[in-house]
Amino acid sequence: MKIAIPDDYQNVIRSLDCFKLLASQDVLILNTTEKDPELLAEKLQNAEILVLTRERTKINESLLSKLPHLKLISQTGKIAAHLDLAACTKHKVAVAEGIGSPVAPAELTWILIMNTLRQIPAAIEGMKNGQWQINIGSTVHGKTIGIWGYGKIGKMIAGYAKAFGASVLVWGSDASRENAVKDGFEKATTKDDFFQNADVISLHLRLNDSTTAIVKEADLNKMKASAVLINTSRAELIEKGALIKCLKNGRPGFAGIDVYEEEPVYDTTFDWLHMPNVVCTPHLGYVEKESYELYFGKAFENVMSYINGQPVNIANPQVLPSEQV
Repeated sequence: MKIAIPDDYQNVIRSLDCFKLLASQDVLILNTTEKDPELLAEKLQNAEILVLTRERTKINESLLSKLPHLKLISQTGKIAAHLDLAACTKHKVAVAEGIGSPVAPAELTWILIMNTLRQIPAAIEGMKNGQWQINIGSTVHGKTIGIWGYGKIGKMIAGYAKAFGASVLVWGSDASRENAVKDGFEKATTKDDFFQNADVISLHLRLNDSTTAIVKEADLNKMKASAVLINTSRAELIEKGALIKCLKNGRPGFAGIDVYEEEPVYDTTFDWLHMPNVVCTPHLGYVEKESYELYFGKAFENVMSYINGQPVNIANPQVLPSEQV
């Protein structure tokens, strides 16, 4: 079958060990990002199967209506806001869900916390420019690490914080906060308490209608002038324009950012890149060798199961022939 893999702008998928699973198939890999659905549809017009790289490609009615041969979308990781499952079902396109791991994004989050608090990137850049000890950072030890969303990643961050001698303050749903208490951590009594008292706030929420713009400018304004905001989840969790405005006004004092409203970012004049109190990484949360092998390995297994007439992990099984359900 004709398989297309869009948005491999790193040009790494063919180098993965798990790519061998598709050795007998006709595979097209797109190494550039195409945001225009008309142009993207032209490139994918013959595809019967799409394998998505997490959420880089938007799957909506506009695109699906232009892909008459498409039968399956195999997702690396779980379905999220990038994919309209109802539209897929309408066009009788099956969607196979994959698996993920919290390890790489949790580690990247902690790297951003450490680098932002100690201001390491600025110190490295200063040294490259012949400057010695241009700043003075701060330790994690003794800080209060605020975690909004105590799921798999949030729990790992809490464990790291404990190991580094920091306290943990959790905000989120009632169940999330109670789970944190059961694990020996503190829950915030109110959202104001959370934003006012945490030295570092790290966001670990899924993006959906209820969480879009859930972090308001008013929330950020309550943070300490020395505090750090870390976002390795989704840019859209924060009210549009609020974080950059608050950083310029001094509350919070610092930020570590891995996610952006428009990706990839190639513009070297991008505001975040020129703010001395911001550490930016190019959405590296899941971009790691073992994670890629895990995510794509399962996605490719789902593809081959479908091709062999035994579809698995289908989120909308009603589109399948009755004998395959």
